[in-house]
Amino acid sequence: MTFEVVKPGLLTTIQDLGRPGYFHLGIPEGGAMDRAAMRIANMLVGNPEDAAGLEAVFIGPELTFNDDTLVAVCGAEMPILVDGEARDGWSSFMVKAGQTLKFGFLKTGARIYIAFAGGIDTPPALGSRATYPIGALGGFEGRALAAGDVVPVGAATSNAKERTLDKSLLAELPKPAELRVLPGLYWHRLTEASQDQFFADEWKVAPEADRMGYRFRGGNPMEFVEREQPFGAGSDPSNIVDGCYSYGSIQVPGGTEPIVLHRDAVSGGGYFTIGAIISADMDLIGQLQPNTPVRFVRVDMDKALTARQERKDRLQKIRKSLS
Repeated sequence: MTFEVVKPGLLTTIQDLGRPGYFHLGIPEGGAMDRAAMRIANMLVGNPEDAAGLEAVFIGPELTFNDDTLVAVCGAEMPILVDGEARDGWSSFMVKAGQTLKFGFLKTGARIYIAFAGGIDTPPALGSRATYPIGALGGFEGRALAAGDVVPVGAATSNAKERTLDKSLLAELPKPAELRVLPGLYWHRLTEASQDQFFADEWKVAPEADRMGYRFRGGNPMEFVEREQPFGAGSDPSNIVDGCYSYGSIQVPGGTEPIVLHRDAVSGGGYFTIGAIISADMDLIGQLQPNTPVRFVRVDMDKALTARQERKDRLQKIRKSLS
């Protein structure tokens, strides 16, 4: 089975749940920015949760199908049209051979996830089909989709059938958005006043927000505890002599605009990190549009682990509801 890309949208890539295990080699985990939406889209069409689908940012693609295919779209709110007829998000529906799937203008969120019964069947790279464009790895020839691409889809399982998710099972999102932070290794490099101000300020998502990282602006500049810079570090007080970055780490170059490192971020560098966004909130970042108001909220390890368990419990309820 195949579908053809008529229009690729702004940036549409093949993604799955990523390729863990290569970060020490400088290859990020990658995969869907909103992992829950990707998982749920796959559940809706009867796929394993780690099957490959499409991630589209801000503008959806236009796809023509060469075979009858069960499809589901999750994530951002964006009108879904099959030959001009509306379809529901967070539901699976059949697209017949010769029909075209396209999307209207984005309403809320930032990224949609499109799953196909059988999953996209491009060759895996290092155990994953996730596209890592900077490394030309995975996906469709290591790049975003382009007009004219013909994408293969695997055979649907016997579990492929139309389903609809009860949206009350999805997490409610506070406004402004809240991103919970676990202070980290270099937190002590901020003055106590700047530590408090970082959490008191309202920030906004900057236009420089992509798969590598999200930049935030609008808060007060941070002040650093004075010290003599180590040999090999840059002159800026936010510099160090290189260090490892965890997924979700928060850099503060120059102390002005925090950057949260996301799926395709590098594994190390010369800016210290003041902490990390907890794992339960990383999907939310992938759905934030530029200029969205955000507050950072300090939590401890117990609260971070509780949030992770709550997220797991919610996904388990969704699995049961769709089984």
